[in-house]
Amino acid sequence: MLSRVYCASTIGVDARLIEVEVNRSGGLPKYFLVGLPDRAVSESKDRIDAALKNADAFFPRGRITVNLAPADLPKEGSAFDLPIAVSLLAVSEQVKTEKLEKSLILGELALDGKLRPVKGVLPMAVEAKERGLKYIILPEENGPEAGVVDGIDVLPFKDLREVMNWFEDERTKEPLIIDPKNLFSKNGKAEVLDFEDVRGQENVKRALEVAAAGGHNVIMVGPPGSGKTMMARRLPTILPPLTLDEALETTKIHSVAGILESGKSLVTHRPFRSPHHTVSDVALVGGGSIPMPGEISMAHNGVLFLDELPEFKRSALEVMRQPLEDGNVSISRARMSVNYPSRIMLVASMNPSPTGDWYDPDDESGSTHMQMQRYLNKISGPMLDRIDLHVDVEKVSFDELSNKNKGENSTSIRERVIEAREIQDRRFMGISGVYCNAQMNTKMARKICRIDEAGEQMLKKAMNTLGLSARAFDRILKVSRTIADLDRSEGILSNHIAEAIQYRSLDREGWLG
Repeated sequence: MLSRVYCASTIGVDARLIEVEVNRSGGLPKYFLVGLPDRAVSESKDRIDAALKNADAFFPRGRITVNLAPADLPKEGSAFDLPIAVSLLAVSEQVKTEKLEKSLILGELALDGKLRPVKGVLPMAVEAKERGLKYIILPEENGPEAGVVDGIDVLPFKDLREVMNWFEDERTKEPLIIDPKNLFSKNGKAEVLDFEDVRGQENVKRALEVAAAGGHNVIMVGPPGSGKTMMARRLPTILPPLTLDEALETTKIHSVAGILESGKSLVTHRPFRSPHHTVSDVALVGGGSIPMPGEISMAHNGVLFLDELPEFKRSALEVMRQPLEDGNVSISRARMSVNYPSRIMLVASMNPSPTGDWYDPDDESGSTHMQMQRYLNKISGPMLDRIDLHVDVEKVSFDELSNKNKGENSTSIRERVIEAREIQDRRFMGISGVYCNAQMNTKMARKICRIDEAGEQMLKKAMNTLGLSARAFDRILKVSRTIADLDRSEGILSNHIAEAIQYRSLDREGWLG
């Protein structure tokens, strides 16, 4: 006798439908599990056996063959427990229903029959809808995550007994209904960080506003205690709110990575990831024997903050170059190739020297000019080439720290950022893959970022007298276009060029003094 149910497995941030086929025949009791299962899937038999007994069911006797098709696709994780159990119930006629052919079944089984949550439910629910299935049966904690997918009945259960009862009588469980728009309204004011808490540093806050308005990568250079980390953590509060499509993209990645909070439906705020400088190459960009997303993908549509950038391994920084340029991480293995989106804002910080202070020729205890240059050289030129704004951060004076007047709040800054992004939305309408000024290629930048004669002369003088590198040219054009958008100016004026030039300090020859 043969039974068949459906479950799913994730590949990258997408899912693939898996058929769980169980064949029962006569002979001595024997259990075979085939179809490239990993260790967790292979160990499912004992969990299923105990769960069936505690749900007042029994493990079928005879020669049992379980096939996970397609057989050439590796299967990993514990989400196959429940579909295998249900298929065993069907093949032994403990469950008789036509709903099996219309259902996607997911879940890990505890020994007492309770259902435990699994990873990657959102992309699996999307795949089930696209394949025309009517129901998705899953653990209660995963219900809200799948509930944001419209067009399929989401049925969350506590244990195996509830699942068996529903197959006998579907009136025992009502489908879960969630409106994604309500999730945004409920979570719209969850930020507890605000730029009004930052004393002084008006030039740095202005630079971060420009970065947020144009989607530019930024590096802050300054001594310890000057507020670099404090301001970086507040950057997501001035970025435009996530759209529904962006929220779904981000939630898919967090779901596959297993970092989505239990019972949460959507990621409704832009992510902020801050890995330690000891992070490995694979942890940063993704990979592994079974590919998983890295920090750069988990920050998709948000901010990746690399504190003390020169302390990161050179190899880890270098593997970020392609994802930063393409907005996508491609991981190839012998059996498969997966892609993870990585459209992020990179925010980095660093001290100006190994001792933490700026170069001072009169300070014998400070770092020498050569030591500072060696420290800076830990960051490669191609890596700096992908950072649009270089911002010098000075120490905050006592008068600024003791000032009781609050700074401008994040809400006011965000309004200007949103207005500038709306201008860019109209500018890049119909251009695939370009949503903000930072994503323009060289050809687009030369066409869109036209400057007048005064601005051209100023840029020429800056290139010659300040020793700006050639790679700074396009970056200055893009940043000046963003500054003009914040000023609601159709053209790029000389004052926009002048401000953009200030944000290329690490390109200047002799910037150390």
